[in-house]
Amino acid sequence: MTKEIDPNHYTYRITWSEEDGEYVGLCAEFPSLSHLDEDRSSALEGICALVCDVVEDLKTSQEPIPEPIADRKYSGNLQLRMPPHIHRKLVTEAMEEGVSLNRYINSKLGA
Repeated sequence: MTKEIDPNHYTYRITWSEEDGEYVGLCAEFPSLSHLDEDRSSALEGICALVCDVVEDLKTSQEPIPEPIADRKYSGNLQLRMPPHIHRKLVTEAMEEGVSLNRYINSKLGA
């Protein structure tokens, strides 16, 4: 049994498009979709309606539906690759601050 996807749990964003002279509604889980409107609220309503339609189409055709970012479980672990010189620089800065590399990077990320 597959988990029911609630389109209201998707990550929506409204931004201004100088090029189009309108607000753009976007959905992080469906990066190829957008909705333009002169009104900010209508841009949000438009992208939400569009995503709901796409989710219904995906259900009908039995295609995979992206899980909302908000519903995903995260471990809190991140493996990050970087050039050795940046690694060395970060270790040095963490030591100068008297904290672990993990704590130092978290502070730089705003965590």
